[in-house]
Amino acid sequence: MAERHIRAIKETGNMVVAAMDPFDVMGRMDSYFPEAEFFTSEDELAAFLQKCKEENNPVDYVSICSPNHLHIKHIELALTNGCNVICEKPLVIDTTDLDKIKKLEEATDRKVYTVLQLRYHPAILKLKEEIETSGKEFFDVELTYITSRGKWYRKSWKGDPEKSGGIAANIGIHFFDMLTWIFGKVIKNETNHSGPQKAAGKLILEKATVNWFLSINASDLPELAVKENKRTWRSIRVDGKEIEFSDGFTDLHTETYRQILTGFGFGVEDARESIRLTERIRRGNV
Repeated sequence: MAERHIRAIKETGNMVVAAMDPFDVMGRMDSYFPEAEFFTSEDELAAFLQKCKEENNPVDYVSICSPNHLHIKHIELALTNGCNVICEKPLVIDTTDLDKIKKLEEATDRKVYTVLQLRYHPAILKLKEEIETSGKEFFDVELTYITSRGKWYRKSWKGDPEKSGGIAANIGIHFFDMLTWIFGKVIKNETNHSGPQKAAGKLILEKATVNWFLSINASDLPELAVKENKRTWRSIRVDGKEIEFSDGFTDLHTETYRQILTGFGFGVEDARESIRLTERIRRGNV
């Protein structure tokens, strides 16, 4: 269970009534919600949600931070027990599951929200406004995102493309969402490389050409990052101008929760374009 979600729930004045995680060393809960019920299996959680529903006191939201390939299963568990959903990125890794979620929403009269926190980043909001008011019709964009990972990564579920969605979905989904949110839908996708540690390609969007590179290999870090002992490097250049957004990430999950809980979150259709793209990258489709 991700601490940034626990903290966001606390900071928005809400309460965790129960948590489920197969990892049972969860002392971090004591700093936030020490009285919360805790389970290590889905069956225990399902029984708790069902009991709450039968007592006419259903849990309002289930926050899902589980491995990517389990999202659809846990979304279904929440919806069928009368709960709304807040789900980490990517919402799902296959587009067919998006349609399944929409049917479940209709059948249960509940709503699924996803975490697209870059849409709340001040620098990204400023960039979107500048693009919309520039009077220019087309842009050249370069995206580079390198976030170093150790040997554990490839042995975990994150290293299995069928579970994580691959590099593009697991570390790139927020950036692809941000780019398509600002520059429009994908017209053409050219994937030049898609491997276990890095991926690269070129996109033609409605308003931009995007050359992108994603990596978890520390050897890809630029010299400047190495000199500054940084393990992560983010760079977005629009028409040759660097967009500085290294800071401002601290409170994005809290803002995400605040927007969702006041009825302004992002749902299934908001996530569709980036999920469709990362699926095509993973499958090798253009």
